[in-house]
Amino acid sequence: MTGAERPEIGKTLDAGGIKTNYLDSGDGPAVVLVHGSGPGVTGYANWRLNMPVLAEQYRVIAPDMAGFGYSARPDGLVCDVDVWADQVVGLLDALGLERASLVGNSFGGAIALRVATRYPGRVHKLVLMGSVGVPFALTDGLDAVWGYQPSVAAMRRLLELFIWNRELVTDDLAELRHRASIEPGFQESFAELFPAPRQRWVDAMTTADDQIRALTHPTLVVHGREDQIIPVSTSLRLAELIEGAHLHLFSHCGHWSQIEQKDAFNRLVSDFLGDSR
Repeated sequence: MTGAERPEIGKTLDAGGIKTNYLDSGDGPAVVLVHGSGPGVTGYANWRLNMPVLAEQYRVIAPDMAGFGYSARPDGLVCDVDVWADQVVGLLDALGLERASLVGNSFGGAIALRVATRYPGRVHKLVLMGSVGVPFALTDGLDAVWGYQPSVAAMRRLLELFIWNRELVTDDLAELRHRASIEPGFQESFAELFPAPRQRWVDAMTTADDQIRALTHPTLVVHGREDQIIPVSTSLRLAELIEGAHLHLFSHCGHWSQIEQKDAFNRLVSDFLGDSR
């Protein structure tokens, strides 16, 4: 198939020992977009409505994290937030980038936080959207996402959890995302990442309060007020811990603010990244 037929498949490089599929577009200061942890997710599926706009001003890089999408699933590799953080830094190394701004969605926010706390010099600015990374009680929504068993009906139910405006959830979208979730190896890999009991995976992706407080990076914290996957309290806590953090809550918005409020999200993030302060 051509690239136009499979836009989710981009370039490949070795990122810290992990063969990584990534999309790369635009020119300017580097911005790495780190996707969430839904079934069938890829960098493209997560950020397809944001990359073209952000790429007008920035070099935008969207990798598939290990265990997801079209990046390798090395035998014996036990994925955790430190492995994923090292993959992001390995990506920067392979691309010859000293540092980049990081935009993390949900699970990707936990990875962005871990990169910033472990490798502060490699990060310019942080955008944390519906982010994991501080303690919270596993929600029914997140338990359903991580416990997904493939079917079109199950995918539709998940999509209705992700989005406040259910008119955006169509049969075609559910079918498309279901097919993505059953690509060869995808569901097998996904099922191994977050087996029950799942509270332990929320806990494993937290970063200590004192490490978050020590961050000095300009930070934008974004959340959908009606998010059923990650509670708004996580973003309130992050904004409290990070000195000078900007907090933006979208009303009438679920977990996918980058999709459900795409135009406002793109303006907000683009303006924040471009602010010289």
